[in-house]
Amino acid sequence: MAGAHGTRFPVAVWALTRAALLLCVFKVVTLPGPDVTGDVAVIYQGWYEVLKTGTYPLDDVTWQYPPAAALAIVSPAVLPFLGYSSAFFVLALLCDAAAFGLLLYAGRRTGRSAGGAWVWVAGVPLLGPTAYARYDLMVTAVAIAALLAGVRRPRLLGALAGFGALLKVWPVLLLVGTPRGRATRRSWATAAAVGALLIVVCSAAMPGALAFLTFQRDRGTEIESLGAMVFQVARHYGWNGSVLLNYGSVEFVGPYVPLVSNAALALTVLSFGWLLVWRLRARAFGVGTLYDAAFAAVLLFTTTSRVISPQYMLWLVGLAAVCLTLRASRMALPAWLVVAATAVTLLEFPLLFSHVVAGDPVGVLLLALRNGLLVAATLTACARLWRDTVPGPRRRDGDASALRPDADEQSRANVP
Repeated sequence: MAGAHGTRFPVAVWALTRAALLLCVFKVVTLPGPDVTGDVAVIYQGWYEVLKTGTYPLDDVTWQYPPAAALAIVSPAVLPFLGYSSAFFVLALLCDAAAFGLLLYAGRRTGRSAGGAWVWVAGVPLLGPTAYARYDLMVTAVAIAALLAGVRRPRLLGALAGFGALLKVWPVLLLVGTPRGRATRRSWATAAAVGALLIVVCSAAMPGALAFLTFQRDRGTEIESLGAMVFQVARHYGWNGSVLLNYGSVEFVGPYVPLVSNAALALTVLSFGWLLVWRLRARAFGVGTLYDAAFAAVLLFTTTSRVISPQYMLWLVGLAAVCLTLRASRMALPAWLVVAATAVTLLEFPLLFSHVVAGDPVGVLLLALRNGLLVAATLTACARLWRDTVPGPRRRDGDASALRPDADEQSRANVP
């Protein structure tokens, strides 16, 4: 009875907050700022009409997604009794409910915590209607399922990560923290096989499956990104560039923009270099390592990106929630920093987006706060991951397992 009572409260809060989101996306309640549902009603539905003809949107530079993203775009067809937008929002709600259910169930096991479910309950609505008006929530639900299954079922982790990577690339980073040996071989090989199979099937089914690579390459510096802070400040001191809708996002265009874009790419490469060094030096792989490494990797990928769209926060909220399903998680601080950054993101988009576009003090302050929280979360997560898994100069490799209280659970999970 106590367990049922303890479950009832988060379920009730989830239901109330999601009802509020539905009121927003169905426009019963209208928030200030741009209409975030336009992407579904105009862009997604437009892609849907093109995909129905048997081809990817070859002539639309805003199509910047891997080929399996077509499944998310055409998914409203499974609810033919609803209009396209309404069906999309209902499916987003169902994916949200599935992710919440997985987190709630995971938190009830021995050594686990309901903290993960609470991060999800709080984090998703803090993004506002954008959470249900983009397909990123669907991808995040796949990532949550992959990580929660991955400790004991590496092949399922690999299959879901491979599928997720063909939905939106970043889920491939879920594999960075797999334990060395059989778990890594099984999960990585399965991910590669599933990804290759999907590419072959999608390419054979419709032309243009890989067109997204060109469109993604040509993107610039989006005005909400970390690199864009240079121009948000510089235009108050004579920089003569401009803000334009370019390649599907609002970007800076003008002098030195390519330089900053290239610097962001270089920073991303350096971040992946750090992950490689960590992977080579890490010795203590526990249950939490899989979760923590995925969270840190996606934080690095997001924070250094040329584009930090508001919906990217859903990725981080989902992975933060998975980390906090462990009672002994070391990622509590970066997880709640991400939740705080998500709340600020709602302020900068859509509520006060006009200030961000104008680059006035309010807009610059909001971006500095949001991006500052992301940088703090990234540095904290990476530092804790390193300290927990990489032996220090006085620690022998043979003693590394003592670093993680969940090492025994991981070793039992790897028993064939």
